[in-house]
Amino acid sequence: MTSVLDLAPGPTPPVVPVVVIEEAADAVPLARALVAGGLPLIEVTLRTPAALDAVRAIAAEVPEAVVGAGTVVSAAGVADAAGAGARFLVSPGWTERLLGALRESGVPFLPGVSTASEVVALLERGVRDMKFFPAEAAGGVPYLKSLAGPLPQARFCPTGGVSLASAPAYLSLPNVGCVGGTWMLPPDALATRDWTRIEALARGAAALRAASGAPVGP
Repeated sequence: MTSVLDLAPGPTPPVVPVVVIEEAADAVPLARALVAGGLPLIEVTLRTPAALDAVRAIAAEVPEAVVGAGTVVSAAGVADAAGAGARFLVSPGWTERLLGALRESGVPFLPGVSTASEVVALLERGVRDMKFFPAEAAGGVPYLKSLAGPLPQARFCPTGGVSLASAPAYLSLPNVGCVGGTWMLPPDALATRDWTRIEALARGAAALRAASGAPVGP
């Protein structure tokens, strides 16, 4: 199965915007702003009633975007998100039942981990790419740096508390393919539908790979 981190055309974008959409009508212009800023991988969290409609709209109307669904925590959520057109799935954690549903969907996925034991368990099951969540609370850059030695085959997308200031340190690690973040989606810009500002912030986030000194690509 294709890795989530390899879905975007060209090099892996350094940041996956983690989007909470309250109004489905905002989904398409928001996605277009993020894509224009250089962030085509977009995670729409299943935290609002509008989320699935937002995924459908982006999938149908913004072909340049690679839209995924986050906060997937059940087999039903997997089915709903895949049915809405999500091209990748992200969970904050995993169980055997959830992992089975993610595999059966045929959609690339990132299961969440926060401990070395969870990483080892997923590696035993053939899963290499994972979400590290909640990144800052679970140990941040030092923790992931410590995992790189004994578990170099695991690759992470740290999410949860990652900021513009901390993202370059994560991206400099050899076991980090990208980070998830929300700083390019400030609440006031979303409230006023300031897509121009969001595009500018996305462009700054897209430039972080070079700023971190990390190699371009997964």
